[in-house]
Amino acid sequence: MNSDAVWDATRRMRIGLAEAVFCEGKTTEQIVGICHEAVDGDHPILLTRLDKDAFAALPQALQARLDYEEISRTAILGALAAPAEAARIAVVTAGTSDKGVAREAVRTLALYGEACTEIVDVGVAGLWRLLERIEEIKRHSVVIMVAGMDGAIFSVLGGQVPGAVIAVPTSTGYGVSNKGETALHSALASCAPGVLATNIDNGYGAACAALRILRAQSPE
Repeated sequence: MNSDAVWDATRRMRIGLAEAVFCEGKTTEQIVGICHEAVDGDHPILLTRLDKDAFAALPQALQARLDYEEISRTAILGALAAPAEAARIAVVTAGTSDKGVAREAVRTLALYGEACTEIVDVGVAGLWRLLERIEEIKRHSVVIMVAGMDGAIFSVLGGQVPGAVIAVPTSTGYGVSNKGETALHSALASCAPGVLATNIDNGYGAACAALRILRAQSPE
């Protein structure tokens, strides 16, 4: 089946991260074709930005093989390995509206058998919410911080935890939040040293960055 795509079958061997299927903008036929070409039987495959209508349009036989999650717009083709018992990564959201992007990160980590701790709705508008969980967050080697609006929590968290902080600005907000650009600028201009930033709504990219950091700490 021709999908018009050239699957990068050796990416996982080169960099430790397999190619994912970015579904937004692809036709049903292209998604089906890519899934058909990509399956090698050894590793599960991640599909991102697969909204519920696009999923519903897939053939029933393929739907039955996919582990689909609507909030993150992700699907996983193939069986996942059991996650590690100890969570080295925390995925934290400022608000509940940021959860979809956070779940994209969580699902990406699951693909590689990496457990994580999910902490939701600790934005700085009620700073006590973050402070109640800060000791728990500090125990993780990497923190993926997902926030929209003003993105103020990136600097606050970056000044409180010793591990790597990956800021993920989201398009949550309205007006001058400008579809996530304000949060992105906040992350890039953070006064907390060493805070890293991904593109807007890029939970997948944040998870991949976290995996690279962990592998650098303990190379196989």
